[in-house]
Amino acid sequence: MNEMAEKVRVLVVDDHPVYRDGIVRALSMSGRVEVVAEAKDGAQALELIRAETPDVTVIDYHLGDGLDGIGVVHAVVRDHLPTRLLLLSATTDSAVVFKALEEGAAGYLPKDAHRSEIVDAVLAVARGRNVIPSELAGELAGEIRIRADHDAPVLSERERQVLQAFARGLSIPQTASELFIGASTVKTHTQHLYEKLGVSDRAAAVAEAMRRRLLE
Repeated sequence: MNEMAEKVRVLVVDDHPVYRDGIVRALSMSGRVEVVAEAKDGAQALELIRAETPDVTVIDYHLGDGLDGIGVVHAVVRDHLPTRLLLLSATTDSAVVFKALEEGAAGYLPKDAHRSEIVDAVLAVARGRNVIPSELAGELAGEIRIRADHDAPVLSERERQVLQAFARGLSIPQTASELFIGASTVKTHTQHLYEKLGVSDRAAAVAEAMRRRLLE
């Protein structure tokens, strides 16, 4: 889809028909969206995504039993299906929002969002933008920091010293001499560093440590 001159083709997925009808009506009345199909559950949503190839799929996070909104997002990303997903949910917990975006959702809005906000979000997602409500942005940033801290490997003091030596370009023998320990001990610490950082050589260890801000 090139410009907004063409209507955005949308699939709406929700297991509550009254709420689904309200979303469909709001999108259709905007004059900028064509609702190409509706679905009541995740399995039907995937079938229609494959059949109709909507530009955007507006989907409830919770769909009762079976495949939920996150499951649909996961399947769409896994199978490279041609749609972008905007999740709607009564839940505004930052951890839930983070998971949705991490899985590949293009946007996330609370279900009590004004209909005009949902229309605007659909248009933004269709343009390739990611959408989250402004009131959640601060909490989401905090969640990202928490996850980053949680994901950072815990290095022992000796491992940190070895890593810093490598960052200064020292070899294993030079590191052993500087730290007054045996070369075999440095090699053991080095192997632990590789395992914790997911790398296989000293240069990669330093680069990964810098990316994770483990080196000052």
